[in-house]
Amino acid sequence: MNAQSHFDITLYAPSGRLWETQALSRAEAFLRQAGHRVRVDADIKQTFQRFSGDDETRLAAVHRVLRDAPTGIALAVRGGYGWTRLLDRLDYAALSRDKKRWLGHSDFTAFQLAALAKAQRITFAGPMACYDFGAEEVSAFTVNHCFGLLAVNRYEIACVLRGDRSLTTAGTLWGGNLSMIVHLIGTPYFPNVDNGILFLEDVNEEPYRIERMLYQLHHSGVLARQRAVLLGHFAELKTSEQITEYTLDTAIDHIQRISGVPFFRGLPFGHVRDKLTLPVGAPCELTIGNNGQTRLVCWDYLP
Repeated sequence: MNAQSHFDITLYAPSGRLWETQALSRAEAFLRQAGHRVRVDADIKQTFQRFSGDDETRLAAVHRVLRDAPTGIALAVRGGYGWTRLLDRLDYAALSRDKKRWLGHSDFTAFQLAALAKAQRITFAGPMACYDFGAEEVSAFTVNHCFGLLAVNRYEIACVLRGDRSLTTAGTLWGGNLSMIVHLIGTPYFPNVDNGILFLEDVNEEPYRIERMLYQLHHSGVLARQRAVLLGHFAELKTSEQITEYTLDTAIDHIQRISGVPFFRGLPFGHVRDKLTLPVGAPCELTIGNNGQTRLVCWDYLP
């Protein structure tokens, strides 16, 4: 990592309460040792019920990041649940003028979709402080893709995806956690993305629940407006030992058949150690060959 890719990074806690205090210390140390300048919000260790402070405390923390850190990276310490409670009170006008790179995953998806819908802001689906940079062994894959993409305004990703066809297309890259996406359908915080390249992941779900959420995307007309769906990891997948003939692949194949939208599996993203950083709302080109070799190019995503 060279000097040009060093950032001012603000750590803040918008969602679940911080249980992983040692992970936070490791994340701070790792980021500083990598040459970044790290600022920690004053309320990062507040607790209230399951949250990192009550709603007013967490909302104030988000607005402090908006006001006091004009550039750099706004890095959520963890996910969990909590962003949904804040969406109707966020300062979207300030967010639309903001020049930071907002970064996270999981519950962070709710903020990302709201930022795109209400402020036309591109944000970044990628690592968080405790889960990723605070791991006992930090993933070089995650680090390199994160700061590699955030340092430039055009980035190319190469990976292998599994599907039943080749594809060349272009559109708007968007998505994130499936549960967070579907719970915003029908609200002002859900972006209407036509010609989208939709990426999805989730954690601790069963195949039938994943199919049910995909049906919600289908019945609401969201899937029909997508050029392709890229599936990341569905981590800690629960399965029933009594119904071995129904799997996640079974569910995905069914939704692909009824929707007519091509699905591809194996995107390195989700609640896993090795993850890409993906600009939510950015234009992209997607090329998938017959052998699954994939080229995803994104551009014009920096504020």
